Amino acid sequence: MESIGVLMLCPMNPYLEQELQRRFNLFRLWTVPQKPQFIKDHSASIRAVVGNASAGADAELIDALPGLEIVSSFSVGVDKIDLNKCKEKGIRVTNTPDVLTEDVADLAIGLMLAVLRRLCECDRYVRSGKWKKGDYRLTTKFTGKTVGIIGLGRIGMAVAKRAEAFGCPISYYSRREKADTKYTYYPSVVELAGNCQILVVACPLTEETRHIVNREVIDALGPKGVLINIGRGPHVDEPELVSALVEGRLGGAGLDVYENEPEVPEELFGLENVVLLPHVGSGTVETREAMADLVIGNLEAHFLNKPLLTPLV
Repeated sequence: MESIGVLMLCPMNPYLEQELQRRFNLFRLWTVPQKPQFIKDHSASIRAVVGNASAGADAELIDALPGLEIVSSFSVGVDKIDLNKCKEKGIRVTNTPDVLTEDVADLAIGLMLAVLRRLCECDRYVRSGKWKKGDYRLTTKFTGKTVGIIGLGRIGMAVAKRAEAFGCPISYYSRREKADTKYTYYPSVVELAGNCQILVVACPLTEETRHIVNREVIDALGPKGVLINIGRGPHVDEPELVSALVEGRLGGAGLDVYENEPEVPEELFGLENVVLLPHVGSGTVETREAMADLVIGNLEAHFLNKPLLTPLV
């Protein structure tokens, strides 16, 4: 397979890059100053594209690669890939589901605890020497809080199971009610937000779910409510979120994703009721290696004419 051209769109993971280099003819797009010309010069030899949650194969790139056969994403989210264009051209698409579910769900619980118990602020309180002048103020209990989840898929369900261990009643919103769950279903996100204390965004990003958390939802969650976003940044209307937090119309937020990453609204930096993470939901050594193995396994399966491990298209 050493002659098969694979275009890697951006830096992702050293192990993945190493293994792709070992197995294929790897092109690193981010190292090239004149990207359009480079793609044009090598278009005939590139048969696969490897992207991630921030860099995928759009219609322009797909049209520029006449020999493209497969797009393998180092992520669960594939909103950066033009799936319709891939279907139209018979290009296969894969992602990395399941292997990152546990890490992302763990992080969601961590964010809930960090926001309610002010863990980051407490850490700064000790480091700054303020504890010597007096105890830190009381915070808010997590156990028993009602947790509402937008999207009860793999990750949403994993979050629910973890929150249940803390005695949290679970409710959810999804496109349709799940027949095999005991959790309370609400037919709209506004109703869900109005009936929970912590709202977790865990659904895929599509045109329908873009800004699924808007001003109406934020106001329904209210000044004592907490928003946790471990989905994608565009799920939330970010200017509305910022204004609600600054004005005190929302009680707090734990965010791992943002609308224009790596840009984060500076208005959030001084708020102690907000915990900000740099999109690290799946960011453990173990999970990133498992994701890399899936990407490589899908590519090898395709070029050996075997069934794909995690096919989307």
